[in-house]
Amino acid sequence: MQSAIQLQELLRSINRKSYPAYKSLKGVYQFQKYILAIDHVQGDPFASPSHVSVKISHKAAGFPAAYYKDHLTRITLADYLTRQFEQQVNRYTFRAKGSGKSGLISVTKCGQEVLERTACEITEQGIIARFFVGFPANGRTINSGELEKIFFEFLPVCVEKAFFYRNLSGKDLENAIFLAEDQQFIREEISRRSLAAFVNDGAVLPRESGISSRPMKNCVDFSSPESLRVTMALPHKGRITGMGIPKGITLIVGGGYHGKSTLLNALELGVYNHIQGDGREYVITDSTAQKLRSEDGRFIKDVDISLFINDLPNKKDTSCFSTEDASGSTSQAAGIVEGIEAGSHVFLLDEDTSASNFMVRDAFMQRVISREKEPITPFLERARDLYEKAGISTILVAGSSGAFFHIADTVIQMDNYRPVDITDKARKLCGDYPLNESTASEFCLPHSHRIMSKAAPSKSPKKDYYGYFKPQDKPERLKVKVHGRDGFSIGKQDVDLRYIEQLIDSEQTQALGGLLKYAVEKLIDGKRTLPEIVEILCDRLEKEDMSFLAEGYISCGYAVPRKQEIYACFNRYRRP
Repeated sequence: MQSAIQLQELLRSINRKSYPAYKSLKGVYQFQKYILAIDHVQGDPFASPSHVSVKISHKAAGFPAAYYKDHLTRITLADYLTRQFEQQVNRYTFRAKGSGKSGLISVTKCGQEVLERTACEITEQGIIARFFVGFPANGRTINSGELEKIFFEFLPVCVEKAFFYRNLSGKDLENAIFLAEDQQFIREEISRRSLAAFVNDGAVLPRESGISSRPMKNCVDFSSPESLRVTMALPHKGRITGMGIPKGITLIVGGGYHGKSTLLNALELGVYNHIQGDGREYVITDSTAQKLRSEDGRFIKDVDISLFINDLPNKKDTSCFSTEDASGSTSQAAGIVEGIEAGSHVFLLDEDTSASNFMVRDAFMQRVISREKEPITPFLERARDLYEKAGISTILVAGSSGAFFHIADTVIQMDNYRPVDITDKARKLCGDYPLNESTASEFCLPHSHRIMSKAAPSKSPKKDYYGYFKPQDKPERLKVKVHGRDGFSIGKQDVDLRYIEQLIDSEQTQALGGLLKYAVEKLIDGKRTLPEIVEILCDRLEKEDMSFLAEGYISCGYAVPRKQEIYACFNRYRRP
């Protein structure tokens, strides 16, 4: 480890040299209150910025040990500090001048949800903050005086104000930690009480706009119907009341624009903890809950969809079904079976984004098209068995078909954003509108033994006489390029994640790209099944966080995804 003074001398020695001379800065430097590490240096001022990290000991930072005593509090503290660091850095980014990305100081921008990220990590030894810096240059000539400003003027101020307890609001941080512990208590409590989800009285569910996840101002606060109201005594906040959605089949109905989809959206994001002031802090859903929808054109590989689709006219085997271009109903059937495989205990569906012929067949259609001529067993006829035989609850938004009233355990009507329990009323009306007797075949839970096949190389690398690869024939390393939240490319293939609606951050997508790359290069061998590979990855994530994906250093820009999103990503990776 070198000293900060040595870094200063190095910077002055390379001033006005060609840009590659910046590579000599790579290393670790001891500053007065922290350690600065230059982990990766960019190739030129227009390339992706350099990777830099700062390490502060717990003793120097001074945070109470209770704030990093377990996994939950460490993630919450790291999230809080990342937000503080971003606020400070935004004051200094691009204040150092130059070409291209010169002077950029970039830190993860956190959303309304609390995610485990590589941007800030709380270890046994202390705090590690990771970020990006654009090393300044004029053209491609080093301007190290501007980088010296960043390292010796701007960065010390940002670190001092963001990562030292004495400079932060102790009350705000305490509230963040207490909120996380209360949220975890609710998560455990809904499991003990056989609830699929909980929405607190006073919650603000509508969002500011379609492109903003901030709470809407001056909107109707949530208020539970008395018949579904439950009370919990939280460790810190104390007594709280709200709507408990029981396990089973729950139907959410109501007129257009009355808040059906708004409630469902809050429930699908209830798998994450939210920050104070979000409005959905105490909206908590079973952590395995999965939002499902139809996806025309998606890839499906070796999925047993016989629970929903059988007796195809072309005699294709649906117990091990594959297609390059699925229909809406086929994709939704595959999504449900893949959700079962991923261990989800709650399915969330919206009639608007579902394939209508997959969800229900009305009496008239059943009379016109006989059962033996229809290969699709609609979800309506499987939902009850999914709960009673597989323990999987369903929360469904319906706006057009009344058939679902017949299978619902709980019916919630949204009336001007206020929920009304109309279960008893709906049951009485069901007698006036009888449902045709179900003709579904016997329920049999699908089992996956899907082997992950390894893709064949694009060309056979050739070796010379001495057994070495020729430079032009070396095997290509897979490259991952992320396209925002919606997907990424790995090698020459695009992985489309647009319809994975609980994937909320591009850093989660970045992590999924890294996990898939790791699996393709090191785990997929033509022998392991998909569940085996995902379990290996989840086990390593739990024990090592994202560090096992590191290639020499851990980079900023990753957020840990749930197991459900890992499965969803791997299922959309087109393979032989």
